[in-house]
Amino acid sequence: MPTEAIDPPDIAWQRVSPTYLTVRLVEWALANLLAVLVLSAPLVFVLLGWWLWPPLWLAVTIPAAMLLVALWRLALIPRQVRAIGYAERDDDLLVRSGIFFQRTLAVPYGRMQYVDIAVGPMERGLGLCTVKLHTASPGTNARIPGLPAAEGARLREQLAARGEARLAGL
Repeated sequence: MPTEAIDPPDIAWQRVSPTYLTVRLVEWALANLLAVLVLSAPLVFVLLGWWLWPPLWLAVTIPAAMLLVALWRLALIPRQVRAIGYAERDDDLLVRSGIFFQRTLAVPYGRMQYVDIAVGPMERGLGLCTVKLHTASPGTNARIPGLPAAEGARLREQLAARGEARLAGL
C-alpha cells in the first residue's frame, strides 16, 4: 500500500518475508481463541441454568461481538504484513509500518546504541527473526519483524558496522 504522503521519494523498500504472515495468523488464532472462550463462559453458564444473569441476549452478544472484531482483525493481518518494510540509506535506516496509522521512522546510524535479533519458537521454526534497533531515545527504537534469519544477521552486522563508523566520526 503506497504511503507517498510520508515516504521520502525514490526509496526501494525491502519487504519482510511472506512467511511472517503465518506467525501473525497463529498469534491471532491463539489470542482470539482464548478471548472468545473466556467471553463465552457466561453464555454456557446461562444455557446450563447455573446463572440467571446476564440475560441470554447479552450472553450471546458479547462473544459474537468479540468474534466479529476478531474476524475484522484477521482480514487486516495480510495488509499489515505487506506494509512492513525497511530501506538502508547512506546516513540512516528507514522503517515503515501500518495501514491505517502509517509510520515511517528514520533511525540515524550514528544514534544506534545496539542492534538486537530476537527469535521466538515459531519464528525459529520458520527460519525468521526480528531485528531491533535501540537508540538513546525510546521514540526512535525500531523493530523489523519477519526477516529471514540470514537477512537479519546480515542487517545486524551491516547496521552495527555503520553505527560504529558514524560514532567514530563524531
